Amino acid sequence: MNRLILLDRDGVINFDSSEYIKGPSEWRPLPGALSAIAALRNAGYLVGLCSNQAGVARGKLTDRDLDAVHAKMCQALAAHGAGLDFAAYCRHHPDDNCGCRKPRPGMLLGAMKALRAKPERTWFVGDSITDVQAALAAGCQPVLVRSPDGNSLGQDAPALDDVRVFENLATFTRALLA
Repeated sequence: MNRLILLDRDGVINFDSSEYIKGPSEWRPLPGALSAIAALRNAGYLVGLCSNQAGVARGKLTDRDLDAVHAKMCQALAAHGAGLDFAAYCRHHPDDNCGCRKPRPGMLLGAMKALRAKPERTWFVGDSITDVQAALAAGCQPVLVRSPDGNSLGQDAPALDDVRVFENLATFTRALLA
């Protein structure tokens, strides 16, 4: 069975925005994130992406805009000798009650099935409590990183006794590969 690292996008791979990342010009990678993904791939891990993108349902960006942002991210990863083995975006509104929107586990379960990975060999790295909840619901190992804007963890992080917390994706990757 494969070893799998699943990642949230905004706040983990790239800087987040309260106004949504609406186009390629707004997508900016976080320091060390692209190199971390390359290191994970070089170490034999499969890497996938599972990201809520309600901005589509809210009319803040189109499917085409989201695809263009994704293409820019993939180009940046390729420049670092990396890529993604899987990508899923939930474009639904939070009120749609879909099974793919985190904290529900739909995207994570789909990724594990597609990539033939068991939950106990899968980590999900996110920057919010809903990411942790999705990982736990899918049976994955949750990892929380501190978003650069500092607002995603709030005061909940100290209460997460069984969840490993890292400064960013790069520090998690170094610890995992050590």
